[in-house]
Amino acid sequence: MKVLTAKQAWDVLANEAGSVLVDVRTPVEWAEIGLPDSAALPRPVVCLTWQPGLEQIFLEGLLDAVPDQNNRVLFLCRSGMRSHNAALLAEHAGYADVTNIVDGFEDKHGPGTGWRAGGLPFTHRPLSGS
Repeated sequence: MKVLTAKQAWDVLANEAGSVLVDVRTPVEWAEIGLPDSAALPRPVVCLTWQPGLEQIFLEGLLDAVPDQNNRVLFLCRSGMRSHNAALLAEHAGYADVTNIVDGFEDKHGPGTGWRAGGLPFTHRPLSGS
């Protein structure tokens, strides 16, 4: 598994055809904290929640969303921990090029780290029924 910062991941997503961003947080996080703005990227962001105990459901969703296991898949969560686990699962399932975004969407490791704090484009996704 590779690791990148959010800013490095942005460069990959903007410049590498076939690269896919998978945000593994929850719908509440996407609504309240925000998520990467897919309008600013060449491809849509895949929003697919990873949770302990539900790995098979996550993997089925990943295979549906990113059927080509040779695509570069970059995983994002709030701080880099859930995305690390999701990337390990994807790698174990046969994805050839997985990357964990180590500073996440909203990292607490220091000022200016993470997707949002780093000034990368983001938006909010309303909760269903809102």
